[in-house]
Amino acid sequence: MKSSWRTILLWAIPLLLVGFFLWQGSFVVNVGNGVNTASTRMTYGRFLEYLEKGRVSSVDLYDNGRTAIVEAIDPELHQIQRLRVDLPGATPELIEKLKESGVTFDYHPARNDGAIWGLLGNLLFPMLLIGSLFLLFRRSSNIPGSPGQAMNFGKSRARFMMEAKTGVTFDDVAGIDEAKEELQEIVTFLKHPEKFTAVGAKIPKGVLLVGPPGTGKTLLAKAIAGEAGVPFFSISGSEFVEMFVGVGASRVRDLFRKAKENAPCLIFIDEIDAVGRQRGAGIGGGNDEREQTLNQLLTEMDGFEGNTGIIVIAATNRVDVLDAALLRPGRFDRQVMVDPPDFKGRVAILEVHARNKKLSPEVSLEAIARRTPGFSGADLANLLNEAAILTARRRKPEITMLEIDDAIDRVVAGMEGTPLVDSKSKRLIAYHEVGHAIVGTLLKDHDPVQKVTLIPRGRAQGLTWFMPGEEQNMLTKAQLMARIAGAMGGRAAEEEVFGYDEVTTGAAGDIQQATELARQMVTRFGMSELGPLSLEVGGEIFLGAGWMSRAEYSEEIAAYIDEQIRKIVEHGHQIARQIIRDNREVIDRLVDLLIEKETIDGEEFRQIVAEYTEVPEKERFVPQL
Repeated sequence: MKSSWRTILLWAIPLLLVGFFLWQGSFVVNVGNGVNTASTRMTYGRFLEYLEKGRVSSVDLYDNGRTAIVEAIDPELHQIQRLRVDLPGATPELIEKLKESGVTFDYHPARNDGAIWGLLGNLLFPMLLIGSLFLLFRRSSNIPGSPGQAMNFGKSRARFMMEAKTGVTFDDVAGIDEAKEELQEIVTFLKHPEKFTAVGAKIPKGVLLVGPPGTGKTLLAKAIAGEAGVPFFSISGSEFVEMFVGVGASRVRDLFRKAKENAPCLIFIDEIDAVGRQRGAGIGGGNDEREQTLNQLLTEMDGFEGNTGIIVIAATNRVDVLDAALLRPGRFDRQVMVDPPDFKGRVAILEVHARNKKLSPEVSLEAIARRTPGFSGADLANLLNEAAILTARRRKPEITMLEIDDAIDRVVAGMEGTPLVDSKSKRLIAYHEVGHAIVGTLLKDHDPVQKVTLIPRGRAQGLTWFMPGEEQNMLTKAQLMARIAGAMGGRAAEEEVFGYDEVTTGAAGDIQQATELARQMVTRFGMSELGPLSLEVGGEIFLGAGWMSRAEYSEEIAAYIDEQIRKIVEHGHQIARQIIRDNREVIDRLVDLLIEKETIDGEEFRQIVAEYTEVPEKERFVPQL
């Protein structure tokens, strides 16, 4: 705000000065000519009449004889007045009359002050404008990263730290031990290079961190900066590219020039896919600014001159779009996969983020890790923070498992809504959710039920939570079919209890999930009558895989794929309907209990079902710490 006011003043002051000087010039011109010293006018005829009657005492002629200031005696007031008269011209006859009448007169030649001041005014404004612009650019050029740095577009915007104090060390990084070990080796190479050079090893030129968002790529870079003890440059890939051609390449050159001056050092480029995308992918060709920037980056990393003593660390979650020349050894010698953590990794991450949290003794980090398969490090940090916020809102001194469970539900499904009142809609939703839970409980290959609730969250009016029984890196066909049947359990319950005409739109998401699983079984996993064929639709990601890609199979195969998908989903649907029909009595009891309590725990749910039918024993997940 202060800088904007200074800019306004910087522009306003010269304009006010210009206006003042122009006004002052016109004032001097008018006063110097003496034309405006008489405000009362007299006609030329009345002037001649006064002249004949001897009432005129003096006349001053101005403006080449076209204007006169006359001193005359007013016959009524009997005092001298100064009157202005517009004359037809300084004719000899008028001058003769003035001489005959004995009137004192004087002739004032026209002065050229107006032209001079007009010229000065025309020159003064452009000069002040140019001076103001010069001061403006000079001032803004001293502010790093300011838009006024028009002459510094080619300068690198990398943040430089001689001794990076990020506050993050390798002790703060957990759950990605393999990636951390590889990067610790880089730090050791920088601190004690003689251990490696003694056996002829060379320092890697580049390390590419690859993984989904939130897995800790940037955190690893901060840890390297905090541990290495060497100069550290950090920049985002998007900061290289501008609308002006050649700016990105100039910034790359400037970055590596500064890095060579401070070698050995580290350069961290976050989101390198913004500048490192595959070349030649633009429709119609052309001289792309991004391509020129990438060419310069390739040359700097491993070109004719080389970059001895500089290690480039880059991060991306889109390694599939990077140019092949960027990925080869000599540029990025290593690709470090930073995957979502497993159970052991999630426990370690939770221990790191729980250091500054007041946890109740009943809180089990192993139980939280078991409930959060697929969570990244950022998700787990957010989970504990949400639990802490809920604890503060409820005015509790410590975080309990209740806050943890509510935080998990909020992160996964959204904020808690207002419970439904008893109505036909609430009973229908209860049957829908119990349908999911009963199918999942009675199918051996389905994950066990954790809880069933009628409390709305997000867009869902009710939810059924399942807890994976083990770390499932691979799924069997039976497990996939069980998931499809479980997803169709809600629609099956609506059909069996209320009839087909009373089914609702609440199963839309379930049907979409089941259809997508069936499509993957047919086109990716080879789990259909089509056999082990990969029939996914592919395409160049740069050219729009959705609208410019082409199916690599015939229309007959496409129709057969659709038929197989329909058969798989319908088979799961029939399994779910049969389970609902065979267990209607226990379903009615569970629905009444769910409407009364609004939430049923998974263990209580299984105990009630076990009173009516045999519950298959599912594989239990035993954590290995």
